Amino acid sequence: MPDLLIELFSEEIPARMQARAAEDLKKRMTDGLVEAGLTYAGAHALSTPRRLTLAVEGMLAESPTLREERKGPKVGAPDKAIEGFLRGAGVAREDLEERETPKGPVYFATIEKPGRPAAQIVAEVLEDVIRNFPWPKSMRWGAGSLRWVRPLHSILCLISDESGATVVDLEIEGIKAGDSTEGHRFMAPGRFAVSGFDDYQAKLKRSSVVLDPAERAEAIWQDATNQAFANGLEVVEDKGLLAEVAGLVEWPVVLMGQIDDQFLELPPEVLQTSMKEHQKFFSVKNPKTGRIERFITVANRETADNGATILAGNQKVLSARLADAKFFWENDLRVATEGMETWTEALSNVTFHNKLGSQSDRIARIAALAREIAPVVGADADLAEQAAKVAKADLSSEMVYEFPELQGLMGRYYAEAAGLPQDVANACEAHYSPLGPSDDVPTEPVSVAVALADKLDTLTGFWAIDEKPTGSKDPFALRRAALGVIRLVLENDVRMRLDRHFDTQLVRNEVASNGDLKKEHAEDLVREIADHGVFGAAFEAAKERLGDVPGGSFSSLEKKVPDTSVDLLAFFHDRLKVFLRDQGIRHDVIDACVAMPGNDDLTLLVKRARALEAFLKTEDGENLLQGFKRANNILTQAEEKDGVEYSYGADAKFAEDTTETALFEALETSQGAISSAIEAEDFAAAMGGMAALRAPIDAFFEAVQVNSDNQVVRRNRLNLLSQIRQVCGQVADLTRVEG
Repeated sequence: MPDLLIELFSEEIPARMQARAAEDLKKRMTDGLVEAGLTYAGAHALSTPRRLTLAVEGMLAESPTLREERKGPKVGAPDKAIEGFLRGAGVAREDLEERETPKGPVYFATIEKPGRPAAQIVAEVLEDVIRNFPWPKSMRWGAGSLRWVRPLHSILCLISDESGATVVDLEIEGIKAGDSTEGHRFMAPGRFAVSGFDDYQAKLKRSSVVLDPAERAEAIWQDATNQAFANGLEVVEDKGLLAEVAGLVEWPVVLMGQIDDQFLELPPEVLQTSMKEHQKFFSVKNPKTGRIERFITVANRETADNGATILAGNQKVLSARLADAKFFWENDLRVATEGMETWTEALSNVTFHNKLGSQSDRIARIAALAREIAPVVGADADLAEQAAKVAKADLSSEMVYEFPELQGLMGRYYAEAAGLPQDVANACEAHYSPLGPSDDVPTEPVSVAVALADKLDTLTGFWAIDEKPTGSKDPFALRRAALGVIRLVLENDVRMRLDRHFDTQLVRNEVASNGDLKKEHAEDLVREIADHGVFGAAFEAAKERLGDVPGGSFSSLEKKVPDTSVDLLAFFHDRLKVFLRDQGIRHDVIDACVAMPGNDDLTLLVKRARALEAFLKTEDGENLLQGFKRANNILTQAEEKDGVEYSYGADAKFAEDTTETALFEALETSQGAISSAIEAEDFAAAMGGMAALRAPIDAFFEAVQVNSDNQVVRRNRLNLLSQIRQVCGQVADLTRVEG
């Protein structure tokens, strides 16, 4: 079977586009070939800065001949109907065949589509792929209409088998397909012919081109780590930078350079970020001190002086870049030591959101909430408030303006320089975390308090102005913020009632968004919420104490905040389902626990859900669930039929069977045991109490008929089923569990 080799040779393709482009070439070509009837054994795509390559092995030499049988009109049908069928089928009248069917004689046509040579199909598919390639950005050049990421110079398109290689007849915008390519731009200029993929790859390597990006990346990393090790140093790992650099060179040459002594005292993160963002250099650190002392650059060619000239030029440019970073650092340190309040005050001129005020307003809200959360997470309230007030101060610094990705980290350095407590400095860096599912979660109490306050203020703020995520759109990363709160709470085993904090922060955000309520009245209401724990009672208490001053303003809040708070909590429950699903907990189990009181205490909710999940995986749990559902179904049907609720009045004296008596006794025993366990939050023990009900419930249903002809006995048994529902319902709403 023939093999296919395609190379699209152009000016330099941006590194960030190469991997996706190679996959797009592979998918679009192979999909097109298969659709045209050309199957194949395997395909792989590769890329360098100047070429996209696709190799297809074991391709058919031609597409198969296809035969299709098509049913037509009845024999004797009007001529127009028959002629229409002939045109559609592409056959002559004499080619029709008459066949008997249950509905009488009918015309049939056999349509044969002959196969086509592979070269013809490849040419059609490749032209379509090139003309409609999905580059993120593309350009036109010259007078042609073809668009490509950079000017396309040549097309190599070969079909090869045992008898040799054949160039596919294809021409696009004056570029005719051939069997030749070019090597390295500087080290091996000029074109050369190839006969297949193996020959192509070998000749490219002899022409100083490593075709496989994974091979280039491996060579870069191996050489870089070897050079660093030889000097008692180690390279700071950065997989993203490695992939990018591998996409910038065709023949990687690794060079290690020195960093001027005057820059060695800069924070290592500053050096690393500056070198990565501006120069695409790897950082090389001293493992004993943690200082960044050298850099690794990757050239695209070998030179007679072994890279000395390249290194000298790179070091000159790097020194200019680091001089800027050093200036920013020293200037920021001077401001920080004089007082970070200067930066915080400057944030009053920076808008966070036009409906939620400035960054300074937001910091005040976060500080107030952090102080309220502090006792819940075991943090000092004064330190939590202080940390919240300076955590975002570095947003005004010159270093963060230049390198936004260093926000938080620079805040820690500046807070330390300002002589602030270490817990406060650490919170400046940690309060943004976790930023994603794999990011570390802060554990220091002050950091946890500020991180929670920051994320809860973001969520309540955008809920207050009705800017919630819709579908796949989430421009303010609110799903990520909610997941951050969930991880902070669960991984630190925090026991907090989210609903109360939703209410207080929603009030503060309402003040920021519409200004109907004065801040002093809002804070008064916030204090009432903290005292009463529920919004309604707080509202009444505030009105009673303040008289009619805030009446009109409070009334709008009384209607809006509770509904918004409930909606936000539902959003958290949805995020929690996604989070727990990845840990193997079923969504219906979570639903059953969400339906229970205290569902805004996420730690309690998850503890209950994990215990229920484990219980339902046991034989007792599975059978008890079936028994519960049977009891609930019978009871629900009877209540609908009779129009009454059977929820009390079950009496053991009306029991007619020993299994009834045994079930009465088991329910009485289990109810107390389950209640005590739930109160102690010992959900494993509560599940054990439910497990004890499995045998008596099974025996009851085996022995008796609930809907007895004796109405007294029937009502008693229905009330007994209600007791089963009530006792089991202490643990979770089992009606929501599937199965």
